[in-house]
Amino acid sequence: MDNNFPLTGWGSVAVHSGHLQDPLYAHLVPIYASSTFVYDEAEQGMRRFSGKEEGYIYSRWGNPTFTEAENKIAALESFGIKKNDSPLAVKGILHASGMAAITTLLLSNLKSGDKILTHYSLYGGTEEIVTKVLPALGITAIIADLRDLNIAENAIKKDPAIKLLYIETPANPTIQCVDIEALSGLAKQYHLLTACDNTFATPYLQQPFRFGIDFVVHSTTKFLNGHGTSIGGILLGSNTDFMKTKAYTMAKTLGGNANPFDAFLLINGMKTLELRMERHCHNAMEVANFLEQHPAVAKVNYTGLRDHPDHYTAMKQMRHPGAMLSFELKKGLQGGIDFMNKLKMCVRTVSLGTCDTLLSHPASMTHYSVPKEEKEKYGITDGLIRMNVGIENVQDIIADLNQAL
Repeated sequence: MDNNFPLTGWGSVAVHSGHLQDPLYAHLVPIYASSTFVYDEAEQGMRRFSGKEEGYIYSRWGNPTFTEAENKIAALESFGIKKNDSPLAVKGILHASGMAAITTLLLSNLKSGDKILTHYSLYGGTEEIVTKVLPALGITAIIADLRDLNIAENAIKKDPAIKLLYIETPANPTIQCVDIEALSGLAKQYHLLTACDNTFATPYLQQPFRFGIDFVVHSTTKFLNGHGTSIGGILLGSNTDFMKTKAYTMAKTLGGNANPFDAFLLINGMKTLELRMERHCHNAMEVANFLEQHPAVAKVNYTGLRDHPDHYTAMKQMRHPGAMLSFELKKGLQGGIDFMNKLKMCVRTVSLGTCDTLLSHPASMTHYSVPKEEKEKYGITDGLIRMNVGIENVQDIIADLNQAL
């Protein structure tokens, strides 16, 4: 494809962006399974190490297969966004996992004595690094209900040590949403950096950079890959100088780099992202409506339902409420266990973002060891079921849920 050709459709960007013609004319980007790269002459090596010449040195530092994935995701997250009448420039760094990307984000922006402001109901790994790992480095977290802007502003006013506002929306597993634009504006007012985990929404449904967010992270393992075949993560930033210097140095020094095979799988998965998300979202709405009417279900957490407290917020910033939902069973812990055991087609597992419907029961699985009062503080009841609605025929998904309920 001629890279000067203007792509006007999101699906076209998902297929074509980031790709450079291979020197040997391979149609798809090859898997560059090489730990290191060679030089035509010693002087070229000197130029590369000094930064005077762009090029690859060592795959922990960068790899052509990584580059295509990075550039494709950056193009998707920035598609249609302008800054000062020019297309928004975004730089991405591919990592071995979402947690590796989050670690680079936190350690390249925070130092001992700094604080991070975030909210309840974060992904478990994020909560663990924020509450258990960072304090040992002198970095502490303030956790508040950021759906209330007054609470957020009071927390910021009270503590000048807060340097970073970190949000995850929709959040895991209660599907709560926070107002990206309002929180970003508030953070800018007080000169804070902002970061958003966009894993659940994907750039197809939500673009945090459009609302002034500084950094976006993804677990690319999930919807971006879409098939459950690889682990990965990415950190993206709109301050490209920072991303190319401090963030890049932190990423390569920590060693949480991606690998070429996983990057290759990610690239090919992203080409169908628009098609997959359309089907995921259609099915999720149907499933949420079914569950809301079922007598065994006490509550459905899905922002597409008008009675969800964050419905307006989600609709303001998302193209569609998405593929993720959770619901509470009236019979609590045993009800959750019985329901999971009766599933016939839908899959009992953790994770999300694959083509098949995945269900997990946090109380007996991911949050089994967490004290009940802690779980309930985050909205995780004994009967809560988290669901990634897949792309199967929706009547089969509903039939399986119905017989299990």
